[in-house]
Amino acid sequence: MKSVWIVDDDESIRWVLEKALTKAAIDCRSFDSANKTIEALHQQLPELIVCDVRMPGMDGFTFLAYLKKTYPDLPVIIMTAFSDLESAVSAFQAGAFEYLPKPFDINKALDLISRAIEQSQRNVSNVQVQIQTVPILGQAPAMQEVFRAIGRLSQSQATVLITGESGTGKELVANALHRHSLRTNKPFVAINTASIPKELLESELFGHERGAFTGAQALRRGRFEQAEEGSLFLDEIGDMPMDLQTRLLRVLSDGHFYRVGGHTPLKANVRVIAATHQNLEERVLAGKFREDLFHRLNVIRLRLPSLRQRTEDIPLLARYFLQKNAKQLAVECKEFSTEAMQMLTQLPFPGNVRQLENLCHWFTVMAPSQIIEVKDFPSELMTQRPESYLELKEPTVHSVFTSEKAVSSLDANIRDLDKETQSSWLTLLDEQARLLLHKQTVDVMPKLNAEFERVLIQAALSVTNGKRIEAAHRLGIGRNTITRKIEELKIVTRIDK
Repeated sequence: MKSVWIVDDDESIRWVLEKALTKAAIDCRSFDSANKTIEALHQQLPELIVCDVRMPGMDGFTFLAYLKKTYPDLPVIIMTAFSDLESAVSAFQAGAFEYLPKPFDINKALDLISRAIEQSQRNVSNVQVQIQTVPILGQAPAMQEVFRAIGRLSQSQATVLITGESGTGKELVANALHRHSLRTNKPFVAINTASIPKELLESELFGHERGAFTGAQALRRGRFEQAEEGSLFLDEIGDMPMDLQTRLLRVLSDGHFYRVGGHTPLKANVRVIAATHQNLEERVLAGKFREDLFHRLNVIRLRLPSLRQRTEDIPLLARYFLQKNAKQLAVECKEFSTEAMQMLTQLPFPGNVRQLENLCHWFTVMAPSQIIEVKDFPSELMTQRPESYLELKEPTVHSVFTSEKAVSSLDANIRDLDKETQSSWLTLLDEQARLLLHKQTVDVMPKLNAEFERVLIQAALSVTNGKRIEAAHRLGIGRNTITRKIEELKIVTRIDK
C-alpha cells in the first residue's frame, strides 16, 4: 500500500500530521531529512510527499528540484512559514502541487492532501489504467487471425503498424500487444496525433524544458519519457505533420530525442505501436508521408477487419455492450428480440464496432422495455438521410437493408428537394423534442444539440469528400473546432484519397 510521506525536521509537525492522517485512514511515513527520504525512494514510491522548506542538509527547494527531475509525476506539497510564502509560490510554479503555510489548519491540510492523492492516482491512471484487461471479442476467422498474430508477437520487440477502418478497435489491439509482451509491467501510453494541434504535438511527444516557450513554467516530460521501458501507441499516425515525422524518424532510427528547448539528447527505450485508418502507401506517393518513416513503422503490419467482414460477431459484441452499459448505469441488462437481432446483423455499420457500442448505449438508455424490438431502433436508422447510421431499401421499419439501392434513392430524393421538404426537418425536430420531453428525458437540449452538430459535420465531410479544412470553412467554424467536434462526437471520417 502506497502512502503519504512527511519530510520535516520538526518532530512536532511530523507527529501532528501522522496522527491526523492515521485518523483519516491514510497510511503515512515520516522522515527528518531529505537525504533519508531519497534513500527510501530507491525502495518504494509514495503517492504524495509533504515537505518542509527549511531543513538541515538538503533544503526543501533543492529536494523539490530533485523530485521533479527524477519522479516528475509525484505530487509534492511544500510546507512553509508565512515569511517564506513568496519562495513557496515560486516553488509551486516550478512544479510543486501546492504549498501549505504554517501554522496550518489540520482540516485544510487533510483536504489538500486528499486532493493531491487524487492527482497522483490520476497520473497513474493516465499511464497504467489503459493496460487493464479489456476484452477483444470475436469468433470470426478474420479476428482469430488477429488473435494469432498477437500471440506470435508476444516475444517480439518489433514496431507494429495497425491498419483498419475507424472504430475497428485499433487501440484495443495495441493494448493487447503491450499486455502480452515482455514490457507488460511497464507503462502503456497512448496519444491520438490527430486530436492535438500541430503546435502542441511536439511538446506532447517529446516534452519541453522550463522556459522553452511562453507558458512553459516547468519542465514537462513528453509521452516518450512517460512510456520509458514500455509501449507508446501513436494513433492516427497518418495525420502527423511532416516536420514531426522527421523527429519521429530519428527516434526510431537511433533511439534519441530532445525535449523542446533542450540541448541534451535523451535515450528512449520504448516500443512504438502505430495505427491509422488511412492508406499510408497512397499518402507516401502523394508526398504527405515520409517513405523512410513508413518503412520504419511497417515492420510488422496487423490489418483489422471491418465489422462488415465479421458480421457473425455482431450478436456477441452487442450482448457484451448491453451488459457493460447496464453495469455502468446500474440498471437491468436489456436483450434483443430475435427480429431485432436479425435487423442488427443486417446493418452496414460504417462506424464499425465503435458505432455498434454507441448504438447499444442508446438502447440501454432509450429503449422503453427490457426486450429491444425493431420498433425501438433510433429514428435516424429508419430514414434515408446521408448522415444516418445506415441506408434502407425502403423507408419503413420492417424493410430489408440494401445500401446500394438506398444510395441511389437518396440521390434522387436530394435532387427532388423542394421548400416543403427542406422545412420538414423542423417539424421532425419538434416531434422528437416533444417525444423526449414527454418521456421526461433529462438534458434534452445538449443531446439534440450534439445530434444537430453531428449531422452538420457529417454532411459537410460527405460533400467535401472528407476534407476537414474545407468542411470547416463551409460550416463557418475553425479547423481546430471541427477536429475537436469529430473527436467528441465520435464521428467516422473519410480522408480524401
